[in-house]
Amino acid sequence: MHLPRPTARQFLVTTLAVIALWAAIHLGPLGAQEAKPQTEPLETPPISFAEDMEEVMRQEAARVGKEFQKEARPLFKRTPLGFDLDTIDRVREEALALPLRIPTLVEHVVRQSRLLGLVGSLIMLAFLVAVFYSLFGQRKVLERIERALEPLRKRMPGGVYPYFFSVLRIVVASLIPLLLFGVFSLIHAFSSYRAPWFWPTGQLLKLWAVGALLLRLLRESLTRDIFPIPSAYGRSIFRISRIVVLYILGSVAVFWAAEAFQLPKDFLSLLKFLLSLSIACVLLLLLLKKKSILGILPELPYASYQAFHRGLERYYFPIMFLTFLTGLLWCVGYQRLCIVLWTKTWAVAGAFLGIMVVYHVLQGLLQKWIARKTVADEAAQFLCSAVHSLLLYLTITVILVVTLDLLGLIGPIQRVMSFPILKVASTTLSLWVVLKAAFILLAFVFISRFLRAWLDYKIYPSIGVDEGLAYAINTVLSYMMLAVGLLFSLRAVGLDLRVLMVFAGALGIGIGLGLQSLFANLAAGFGLVFGRLVRKGDWIKVGDAIANVVEVSLRSTKMRTRDNIEYLIPNADLTSNTIINYTHSDPLVRIHIPVGVSYKSRPQEVQKILLDAAAHNTSLSDLKQPEVWFVRYGESSMDFELLVWIDIRKTSENRVRSELYYAIFDALEKAGIEIPFPQRDLHVRSGLVWPEKASPSS
Repeated sequence: MHLPRPTARQFLVTTLAVIALWAAIHLGPLGAQEAKPQTEPLETPPISFAEDMEEVMRQEAARVGKEFQKEARPLFKRTPLGFDLDTIDRVREEALALPLRIPTLVEHVVRQSRLLGLVGSLIMLAFLVAVFYSLFGQRKVLERIERALEPLRKRMPGGVYPYFFSVLRIVVASLIPLLLFGVFSLIHAFSSYRAPWFWPTGQLLKLWAVGALLLRLLRESLTRDIFPIPSAYGRSIFRISRIVVLYILGSVAVFWAAEAFQLPKDFLSLLKFLLSLSIACVLLLLLLKKKSILGILPELPYASYQAFHRGLERYYFPIMFLTFLTGLLWCVGYQRLCIVLWTKTWAVAGAFLGIMVVYHVLQGLLQKWIARKTVADEAAQFLCSAVHSLLLYLTITVILVVTLDLLGLIGPIQRVMSFPILKVASTTLSLWVVLKAAFILLAFVFISRFLRAWLDYKIYPSIGVDEGLAYAINTVLSYMMLAVGLLFSLRAVGLDLRVLMVFAGALGIGIGLGLQSLFANLAAGFGLVFGRLVRKGDWIKVGDAIANVVEVSLRSTKMRTRDNIEYLIPNADLTSNTIINYTHSDPLVRIHIPVGVSYKSRPQEVQKILLDAAAHNTSLSDLKQPEVWFVRYGESSMDFELLVWIDIRKTSENRVRSELYYAIFDALEKAGIEIPFPQRDLHVRSGLVWPEKASPSS
């Protein structure tokens, strides 16, 4: 059921009336207690524009700029790398002397292997078995699981099972390292065994679990055709991504091993620098795959997303060069600067892409749901439109908030827009406060629309609320939600509601002077809605036409005839006249079909023919039986009337008359019954001599 959108004038009148009533109830006693003597005139709260608004805005912008500069200075401070040229010389010397130290290293490894003991040997054996399983036995296990889940596959919807089995593959891929890490944690908790190699083993198990999970996730998402990604682009990205992930994991493992053997700090810093530099170079191989990376991005039919995609395609290589440059800056010690740059570029782009994909998926689910409904399901169409509007509002709001937060602009924008522009009594209004109030009011508008649509679609039909009562409830709910939203907005603004009494008084004067007709229509509208004299869906008579009530707003009533002619009648005019409502309490209407037959006919046969014609007509109601009345003896015919019942909401009176007249004519013709028409006989009398005209005397 689609409600009319309130006009600006209706919204203003209604909300101000509600505010005035609220203020009279809540502020009346306070005003009575603090009232001044009658001899002193009441002071009107001043409403004025803020002075020196431009100067205040300029000063605030200057302060924000200085804070930006103060926060930006530490970003360009370089963190020491932790090594120098002496470290490089010592590493070179150690590398040259490494062949001479091989026997010592072998002896050290043998000594450490003797220290393994039973517990260490079992751990190493389990580790080797798990590695063997992950390399050779995982596929067989997945095949067995797939055969076991074959009955479940038949019960699942066709589009769900591929996702379910992909999640199962990801879980199986990371299950063994996770179990081994659990066993390692138990041994670590209940055993005092602390060999030098013991701690790196646990770290490697965690690294293995993360790597298995990440690699399987990349494989399933890029190569299994689960998502709408071209297979050529997906496989190309997966091959490069697998190399990058394995190299990063290997680099982390090497660094952890170096830490476990307690190498000098400057050597660890040098190793970290070299590994970071190599990782940046390896990532460059992935970033250079422009066609593949752009090919895996989804194609979404939204102007903002398409503009984002075109910009990324046009400036792809400069963006990737800057990204690689920030990676090099990270390696040489500018970590803070790189984190800020990545947050304000790639994090913003990723958040925008993720939000748009979620919006697209939800929009697709909504379209699939509405496609299963019939076009005539007005409640479902209205619910779909309300959900779409609310979803669009939430998406835009989330994108703005997340983007501004990642860019670090919420605080500065709030400060720049918080300069006073208007002063109402003791309340100072700023552009930021007004914007926040507008967001709150819009949220109430969309939530109100969604709530009314949900009630129409789900609640009212389940509890048997008729269409007219549902419309009245929704009308009240709509204006109440708007009024509450306005009050919340004013609360967010911090405005004293007693100030609005001035506007309420001005509105009363305006109604008394020049808006009598508008006020009369509003009063009549409330009477129609709450008195339920005319409801949406009723069929009433307007002039000589019967029309269906489409909307009952507070100012006018909109009706549409079966010929698709719309009437907009002011509520005051409608209530001032007699309202012929065919469906106020019962939609069944009896119509009279006059039929005249010749005096040569038998009345009982005519009665049977008329009842048979009514019985074979499917447009008539089965709740009440048709009748035939013998009305009169006419001048040239015996006059009968066929009385039938129709549901005026479903059937047109003129259509039923036409159908019955066709059927009655054919039936009377087959029965040989004449339908007379008025006749006049002219008799000419002969032998009458007309007197001759006397001739004039000569």
